[in-house]
Amino acid sequence: MYFGHIQKISIDDLPENEYFSSIPALKNLHSLSFDCPITFFMGENGSGKSTLLEAIAVKSGMNAEGGGRNFNFQTRQTHSSLADFLTIQWNFLQPQDTFFLRAESFYNMASYLETIYGGESERYAHQYGGNLHKMSHGESFFSLMNHRFREGGLYLLDEPEAALSPQNQLAMMSEMNRLINTKAQFIIATHSPILASMPNSTIYSFEEENVRAVNLKETSAYQITEMMINRADGVLRNLFE
Repeated sequence: MYFGHIQKISIDDLPENEYFSSIPALKNLHSLSFDCPITFFMGENGSGKSTLLEAIAVKSGMNAEGGGRNFNFQTRQTHSSLADFLTIQWNFLQPQDTFFLRAESFYNMASYLETIYGGESERYAHQYGGNLHKMSHGESFFSLMNHRFREGGLYLLDEPEAALSPQNQLAMMSEMNRLINTKAQFIIATHSPILASMPNSTIYSFEEENVRAVNLKETSAYQITEMMINRADGVLRNLFE
């Protein structure tokens, strides 16, 4: 049996006046178990997967806009209060390291780090591989992952594929595999069937009325990608008629 840092989350009855209460998958969700070292949240835009991931991050003490437990910056008050209604069942061994990486606020996080470390300090280079603003989006992501993510940590990633080519998604999977072998745990919201093909993982599909565990080939991301690869001409013909 797998024992990760987060073993289970539970959601209390949600108030009617919060926007996330109108998201069917979240409104009908009572609990989720984390039985593998990697858990993927998949679903359409607006299905609630990133909202839940953010709530887990905030409840775990991470900064809502990204970073670890000691990050303290906020460019806008935009995160939801869903964390207030969330309960996390932890393993008896809490993670020594945590990090919440979200593609949409990566620039703000890099600016915060630049302010703290002065841009080019040796400590900045040691912790993150250099000034993230002086790298491409994909390079900065990999530099952060390779230098900042540590053995046995807890890492929440929101759509990391936004920064990565398909080839670099495979490289990311290799690094994830190395880290889970050191007892690290990942929870990832993604649209990428490449990333979601990782072994030792659970996929939760956020659907119109519920959240359920599925295999990769059941996800719309996989099915649409496969359809475009194998039958692109027919798909485009029907789309544009």
